[in-house]
Amino acid sequence: MSRPVIGIIGNSYLINDEYPAYAAGQMNCQAIAEATGAIPMIIPTSPGYATSAELMEVCDGFLFTGGRPNVHPEEYGEPETEAHGAFDRARDAVALPLIRACVAKGQPFFGVCRGFQEVNVAMGGSLYPEIRDLPGRMNHRMPPDGTLEEKFELRHVVKFTPNGPFHKILGDVEVMTNTLHGQGIKDPGERVVIDGYAPDGTPEAIYIKDAPGFCLSVQWHPEYCAAQDPVSKPLFAAFGEAARAWKSGARPSVLKSA
Repeated sequence: MSRPVIGIIGNSYLINDEYPAYAAGQMNCQAIAEATGAIPMIIPTSPGYATSAELMEVCDGFLFTGGRPNVHPEEYGEPETEAHGAFDRARDAVALPLIRACVAKGQPFFGVCRGFQEVNVAMGGSLYPEIRDLPGRMNHRMPPDGTLEEKFELRHVVKFTPNGPFHKILGDVEVMTNTLHGQGIKDPGERVVIDGYAPDGTPEAIYIKDAPGFCLSVQWHPEYCAAQDPVSKPLFAAFGEAARAWKSGARPSVLKSA
């Protein structure tokens, strides 16, 4: 059987501040190719190019990636403020309905950073515009200086619910992760289960209750050195297994009892 195809949700960029492009980080593609064993395919984030149904016919699963623009607060019923930062309404229009369609159908997906936030918003949840401004919260943003290795270094613990899906996949209730985000979950969406927290109470790992397929999301960036990292590798491997099962015609329901 041929390898499954994982659609990687891209972001919009301006090359040299003038040439518009769709792109996804090389480490996202590398994580899919090496840690899931699937074929990475970048999805351009323009709602006019393909419907959710058409994308789901082409791909066996989706990676909802990180990105600098934030989900527009209008998507969760709040007014836009300066703290909400830059937006990408075209990505909102592609990602949010695609997430809901995948949840309903059971098609596997994995959300990362902005993708984690998109999953919560798609399910009716809301976001804080700036976590570091909340009392008692740490600064989860990417360090402004340093090498790539220093920016992606492990910075805090995440604790999971005992016997929850993350505990079952990783074999531990506590792991170390990187952290490179400004926003975070305020109110969890309908059926969104928070399965892991940072020490300051920030939600870091979620899944969708009673979803028929793989639907895990994390607030950190597991795509960094995914094939070698002891936390990232089993998460991507489980995602890859779900995509292969989907491609073969199976409809896994391993998360339904979680």
